Amino acid sequence: MDELKTIMKKFASSGWDLIAVPAQQWLDGKGDNDTLVSAIKQADKECGTCGCELDPLYKRALELL
Repeated sequence: MDELKTIMKKFASSGWDLIAVPAQQWLDGKGDNDTLVSAIKQADKECGTCGCELDPLYKRALELL
């Protein structure tokens, strides 16, 4: 759970609303897992191979959820 929380904090601080908003909602205990999973999948599709530090975290977060 700590690993997932750390990943969500990185997503929340990314500045990319697609992933930052649902991640912050999850951290606040107000998020919907389906919405979060959908956002992570979309972020991975759009940016999952750009080479940034978030790329491997999308897949890892989905495994942990």
